[in-house]
Amino acid sequence: MTIEGVRTIGLIGAGHIGSQVARAAIASGYDVVISNSRGPETLVDLVSDLGPRACAGSSEEAAAAGDLVLVAVPLKAIGDLPVEPLIGKTVIDANNYYPRRDGNIPALDDGSLTSSQLLQQRLRGAHVVKAFNHIYARQIATDGTPPGTRNRRALAIAGDDPVAKAQVTQLIDGFGFDVVDVGPLAESWRIQPGTPGYVEQLNAEELTAALAAASRG
Repeated sequence: MTIEGVRTIGLIGAGHIGSQVARAAIASGYDVVISNSRGPETLVDLVSDLGPRACAGSSEEAAAAGDLVLVAVPLKAIGDLPVEPLIGKTVIDANNYYPRRDGNIPALDDGSLTSSQLLQQRLRGAHVVKAFNHIYARQIATDGTPPGTRNRRALAIAGDDPVAKAQVTQLIDGFGFDVVDVGPLAESWRIQPGTPGYVEQLNAEELTAALAAASRG
């Protein structure tokens, strides 16, 4: 069952995570508009593989077309994200902070912000929800199981807007995963790289325990 009012998922970033979320979204009955930094002409093969419910566009077009939008780009590139088309929309943040790739960001190094709070600062007016950053990309489209399945895998979310979190929870459940709510974006560090729940295949009870056991730094 799709989310009421959501017909199209926009994807900014067509790498490992973006392409697999696109596959899961199409399998769940959504259309997708997928983009990358190199232009839609570089996505011909991916769109052909995804099928008739997919099309390629610029990041601005993906942001405008999506009723719900996934951002899966290197953290150092968030300054290039379109802002105006995302105002009022739920934006899923699948990013992680890797200093070797992104350069050192003092507010993240000293723990005064999380990477998702940094994205929220960039996308003022959008409703950022952290999700899909702690699962191997290929497993997004393969590890889902029906509700009620014993030891159904769980994924964590974090966000400051309850309506946006409810949307993302419904999306993830439709992809075949239980959801554990970490709390606000300020707590999203609990599922960043190096924490006990990161990329582990855990059910909801196990993931809840892993989040509680996480230590910052």
